[in-house]
Amino acid sequence: MNSDMVREPNGETGWVRPCRCRMYLVIRTCILLFALLSGLSGCLTSQRLTPREYLLYNQTVRGNRVISSEELESLIPQKPNRRILRLPFTPGLWIYELGASGYNRDTVLKALQAKTTEFEQKKQQLPEGTRERQRLEKRYTRQIKRLRRKAEEGNWVMRTLGEPPVYFYERDAQANAAKLKAYLFSKGFFNAQTSYRLDTLLERRIRVIYLISEKTPYRLRRIAYEIEDAQVDSLVRQSAANSLLKVGARYDEAKLSNERVRIEELLRNNGYYTFSRQYIQFEPDSSINNSLDTAGRFVDMWVKILNPPGQSQHYTYHIGDVRFVISRDETAPPATQALDTVSQNGIRYLLDGRLYATRLLDTKIRLRPGQLYRQNDLRETQRQLFLLNQFKFANINFTDTTNRRLRTEIVATPLDKYEMTVEGGVSVLYQGQGIPGPFGNLSLRVRNVLGGLETLETSFRYGFEAQAGFSTERAYFAQELGINTSLIFPHILFPGKYRFLFSNSNPRTQISLGYNFTNRPEFIRTNLRSTLAYNWQPAPNRQFTFLVADINLLRASFKSDEFGQTFRSFLEDQAQQGSTILNSFINAFASNISLTYTYNTNVVGQNRKANFLRLGIESGGTTLNLLSRQRIEELSKTFNDLQFYKYLRANVDYRHYAPLRTYTTLAFRVNSGIVYGYGANGTAPYEKLFFAGGSNSVRAWRPRRLGPGSAYPRTDASGQPFPAPADDDYRFDYSFEQPGDILLEGSAELRGRLFHLGADVNGAFFVDVGNVWRFRQNARSPADRFYVNNFFSELAVGTGVGLRLDFSFFIIRFDGAIKVYDPARRFTTTEGVYVNERFILPKFAFNRMFNGPNPLIVNFGIGYPF
Repeated sequence: MNSDMVREPNGETGWVRPCRCRMYLVIRTCILLFALLSGLSGCLTSQRLTPREYLLYNQTVRGNRVISSEELESLIPQKPNRRILRLPFTPGLWIYELGASGYNRDTVLKALQAKTTEFEQKKQQLPEGTRERQRLEKRYTRQIKRLRRKAEEGNWVMRTLGEPPVYFYERDAQANAAKLKAYLFSKGFFNAQTSYRLDTLLERRIRVIYLISEKTPYRLRRIAYEIEDAQVDSLVRQSAANSLLKVGARYDEAKLSNERVRIEELLRNNGYYTFSRQYIQFEPDSSINNSLDTAGRFVDMWVKILNPPGQSQHYTYHIGDVRFVISRDETAPPATQALDTVSQNGIRYLLDGRLYATRLLDTKIRLRPGQLYRQNDLRETQRQLFLLNQFKFANINFTDTTNRRLRTEIVATPLDKYEMTVEGGVSVLYQGQGIPGPFGNLSLRVRNVLGGLETLETSFRYGFEAQAGFSTERAYFAQELGINTSLIFPHILFPGKYRFLFSNSNPRTQISLGYNFTNRPEFIRTNLRSTLAYNWQPAPNRQFTFLVADINLLRASFKSDEFGQTFRSFLEDQAQQGSTILNSFINAFASNISLTYTYNTNVVGQNRKANFLRLGIESGGTTLNLLSRQRIEELSKTFNDLQFYKYLRANVDYRHYAPLRTYTTLAFRVNSGIVYGYGANGTAPYEKLFFAGGSNSVRAWRPRRLGPGSAYPRTDASGQPFPAPADDDYRFDYSFEQPGDILLEGSAELRGRLFHLGADVNGAFFVDVGNVWRFRQNARSPADRFYVNNFFSELAVGTGVGLRLDFSFFIIRFDGAIKVYDPARRFTTTEGVYVNERFILPKFAFNRMFNGPNPLIVNFGIGYPF
């Protein structure tokens, strides 16, 4: 036994490590390295400054009480060079100066001039319009463009990795102070005052502090309307409750602008096709005696709507004749005489020879002959046609005819009937477990395949990675092959009038048939799947998915080598203890029906307050309830012991995003689920069970390795941790996936931008909590069952930091996590000593970062974890 391990007075074993000296050395080294980098960065930059030049180090606003500092700072166009964690270390500027040390702009300009002259000389030697001249122009254009960019922005290091210095100019500070004052005036602070103060720092750097004095704001005392058109006056007054202008609210020009837009949309949705916001005027009157009012200052607001010049009123318009033209040529007007004409509910359809379901198109058009013009009908028609994924675009043109009736023409250009896409990359097949490997996707899409605006999609996927075999650290190939074919209808596929029931909600019916082949070091598993699903979206942020039928034929077999047989022996041993995991690796037939609701207000790339909620319920083997248990057993024997699943499953996933600053967000997630197998096998299909651990779960555990409950991750025949602890670390064997029937996990993550270096480099600090449990108690390990009175003490806790490379179109994520609390780490050593190491955070050591008793778990992923 290690000499550092001593017996505590309470009989438990603790750890004493001589780490103070090492920690002191680490801290001292970090301080010295930081000082060296900061000094070097400052020296490199200050050497290039003239005596009157200063670097802009920081800009802040002070004194403001109502308008936020973030809002005011966003008005200042000059942005200081980015620093790491607000420390005086600017890596982008440092790299820029290093690149500039070997850059000579005059030399680049001479090369640009020489290349341009050479191009002109060679161009004259070749006839115009020849292929040789076109190739010459293409080659030299690319070279000249590269040299011109180098002359304007510097060399590759300066452009891509570096960041040019941001200098301070006092004229900019004066202009910014005036801009802040004008902005405060627009927000109702008519008497606001602004100024600035300069602080000179070391290394020729300067800090600008803008001083704000908002004074007392002006508020709206009265809102009066002066509208010349009586009908318009009636509509506006009826909608006064929806007005953005409220008595007592602070004067705000942004609200005035938004109110102008609201009134314009109100009138355009009531037939006023030619109405424009230019007819709307706001006239504030602040001449009232505010000196007598000690509570604040007030302003009266007059809302005026003028008539068109030379007219006594605004006129309403109705929809006239409507025709829908499908033309393949998007640049030339359609030759209508060569098109097939079909009429449907008063709309003429002019088709380009292809077969189109006009009855279905009719459900997407909101503009009808004779009805009052409404702008929302125009937008909804365009949206519905776009969601069909059949047309490149759909232009809607109106022509004013006699008696103010709008002749309407919808011109749609179809997308290519056949479309093929090929993509490849690097992915991880099993949620971050193993070494990433390549994958390839081939997709074929056929539009309007049956003439009913359907889409036929067929995709092939193949990928592999290096995967550790069961109970071994050696890497072996793990492969995944998938083939899937889907036929998508743009409506609910149902007989009778209910076919177009959800026409306003972007309905979809998808019929799919797919085959998936998984080859892992321990086993081979195949799944033949067929589904019928309805999908509709009543609002942009709300969606329903109704899986009418999901039928799966599962086949699995263990490998005959060491890994496969070891894995099989372990499953059989667990089965003897009461576990049902072995049933998930037996040939089976599984079917289910499910309903999922998703609510999402989060928009990628926008840092604003948002929520995400997904609710799902599922019933597996529902129709089997119509058969007796005896009949099911007979069917199982008939099909070579094919097992049938019956289960119920529910899942709730909630996320909340709270922005703290422009590039800082606090994100929360709570994910829970429960599955109950009530068939003869007492379980659900392996894919329907719950797992904890991995890059999108509790990241201090490897994928699917956490739990269940406080049970040991793997036990021997005696119920002790496997293998029995024999080294000084008492490391557990986490090499086997741990499915559960109940899931409860949560995460809190602080996200923020660190700096920009080719891409936005973002950082994160997170805490994860969670675990899985089983319904049925294991005979040798009762600790894996869920109990209401003690599940809280069985929640595992992990923490860590993350690094994310944001390239706008995708995000590469690295998360490093360590265990804080492991509910399974209570055991008795071979010497009979009881050990309680559930609070395992002190076991983490930098000198044994990856192979100690509490190793650092590194997770790789694409996108955010939630």
